[in-house]
Amino acid sequence: MRFILFLMALATCCGMNAQSVSWTADNGNGTFTNPLFYDEFSDPDILRVGDDYYLAGTTMHAVPGLVILHSKDLVNWENVSYCFDRFDFDDEAFSLKNHKEVYGQGIWAPAIRYANGQFHVFSNVNGKGLQCYTAKDIHGPWKHHNMQGNIYDLGVLFDDDGKVYAIHGYGTVKCTELKPDMSGPIEGTERVIIPEGNGVGEGHHMYKIDGMYYLISTDYKPNGRTLCSRSKSIWGPYETRVITADETYGYHAASLTQVPRGTKYRIGEDGTKFSLGPVDKDATACTNAHQGGIVQYKDGSWWALFMQDFHSIGRTVCLMPMTWKDGWPMVGLEGSLGRAPRTWFKPGTQMGTTLSGISSEKPHAPYMRSENFDGKQLGRVWQWNHNPEENMWSLKSGKLRLNSMPAEQLMWARNTLTQRVIGPQSITTVELSVKGLKAGDVAGLGNINVPCSWIGIVMNNNTKSYTLRCFEQLTNDTIDIQVTLPKGKIWLRSIGEYDNDQAQYAYSTDGTVFHTLGRMMPLSYQLISFQGSRHALFAFNMNGKNGGYAEFDNFKVEEPCADRSKNIPFGKTFRIINKATNRPAICDPHGILYDTHIGDKSQRTQFQLIDKGNGKVSLKCVDGRYIKVYGEGLAGDVRFTTNAEEAEVFLWQDYLDHDFMLFSLKNHRYIGKSPTTGSPYSMDFVGPDPARRNGSIFRWEE
Repeated sequence: MRFILFLMALATCCGMNAQSVSWTADNGNGTFTNPLFYDEFSDPDILRVGDDYYLAGTTMHAVPGLVILHSKDLVNWENVSYCFDRFDFDDEAFSLKNHKEVYGQGIWAPAIRYANGQFHVFSNVNGKGLQCYTAKDIHGPWKHHNMQGNIYDLGVLFDDDGKVYAIHGYGTVKCTELKPDMSGPIEGTERVIIPEGNGVGEGHHMYKIDGMYYLISTDYKPNGRTLCSRSKSIWGPYETRVITADETYGYHAASLTQVPRGTKYRIGEDGTKFSLGPVDKDATACTNAHQGGIVQYKDGSWWALFMQDFHSIGRTVCLMPMTWKDGWPMVGLEGSLGRAPRTWFKPGTQMGTTLSGISSEKPHAPYMRSENFDGKQLGRVWQWNHNPEENMWSLKSGKLRLNSMPAEQLMWARNTLTQRVIGPQSITTVELSVKGLKAGDVAGLGNINVPCSWIGIVMNNNTKSYTLRCFEQLTNDTIDIQVTLPKGKIWLRSIGEYDNDQAQYAYSTDGTVFHTLGRMMPLSYQLISFQGSRHALFAFNMNGKNGGYAEFDNFKVEEPCADRSKNIPFGKTFRIINKATNRPAICDPHGILYDTHIGDKSQRTQFQLIDKGNGKVSLKCVDGRYIKVYGEGLAGDVRFTTNAEEAEVFLWQDYLDHDFMLFSLKNHRYIGKSPTTGSPYSMDFVGPDPARRNGSIFRWEE
């Protein structure tokens, strides 16, 4: 019953029933809503070649590595390539051998560029130095160049004179010239171009625009900001400005996994070594939109693609319009520079209407997340946790077969197949055949994170009985129950509320009726493996030897919130509840928009939307008056008119679960009311705070 009620709550809060549709930022009406992906995509770097756009991102210790997405419109993306299938270093740590690992390391922060007829992807591998992968076709094959050298988190510029520069370092920013054959840095060329003391951070992206050098970087002290430094010479001197700060879209920092100070952390420790850190819902921290690249769209407009922390999901990508101001590429729009709307009009449109000569992409997700394993290859969404042992897995008779190898814990289990969780909520189910398991084998569905968790079958040593186990590393808690599996199958499920940083496991012995097992577990983001939550299909043997095999089938991901078509309450009569005060808005007889007590359900607290097309709306009180904003939109300027043609036009900002904001198309600010001053409503808010209680975010209540 608890599980059924949970699913009903998911469907209700998201305004739909669970469907086999996946999140896409494209709203289908000429607008998009961030994030571009509701799953992890860290350290994005953007490249335009003609009318094609390519996005490269971090993959850390997972393989295949260095993911590349392709788009025609910057909103709809498709996974088209990885730079390599496996790490080719002769090092046991990249393959989880002999208790060696590269969690939190691997390959990260790529720079993707196109020059001399080929694509280049630069990135760092911990302990191995700078790496470069080149290909004439974005789909590959890719050639690996181990450039070595102590260069990481870099930006790369192919200059007009044929020279290649790498920009790197935190605080003290350096520039090093690279050899054109990608064999390494040119010795003696490293120079400091921005000295410490200028508030410049890391994660560099270098551009040359109209003869000027622009360096986009991000800083995390004392919190996240994105900066631009510019100079007439690659070697400086540079002047620097902040181009975006505090844009969290109303998301506070997640709880971080903590380990005791002075304790040497080791993957696979028992949960008593872990704790989840405190959450300050009012703090921006480093969750705001930061590190990423900028690009000019084919219609001449400029856009930023920056990453942002989305709780336990990890870091994902937001698309933000840019405005050039006095020679600086500022994030946002005139009237609110430095901040950007969560919902905005797609590139190549005029207020949501596609411009002539620019094709309109059909909304689609970048990955196929569900998998029946009937093909000859795994879907592109899958990655292995470290290098796999190729002869210990197979796609056989429409199933994924994993042969068990020795491991005492999930994080040490080799040949673990993973994919990122998808938010804001999702339900993931997989069918497991246990007929091939042997004594000591453990197989199931888990969450590769620190701390980890899993649900699965444990094959007992001296009997053919099956133990169903739910394990949570954070509490070092194990729940065992005996199950009968007459068909040799069990269905395992993960139920995730990732915006709320929690998940729970469930199981079924017939594929129809599911039962929860274990508690609703808290989830975290953490800087130990530098990844968010990941689904894991695994099989390992606790007896220290190779065992049997597990077979997985019908991996299915359902996303109750992916269809957002009914989130705007057209055709409904509703109250507007301010999230900061929990008080409804009221059309005051004095002629201003104010608030009233929570129990007031009078006619003057009831509103309806007027659909202006392409996500644009006007707001009407059922007493016949329309909201109109006068003057500069200061407190008291939000008043009314009886003339529908004079009504203010807003762009609806969907915050899911009936939460929303109203973005002015006149001054590019939000309507809101201070929760502390007692002032009436204004239209001068630049955006939400991380806790969503500064008075600019509302909840509609039918």
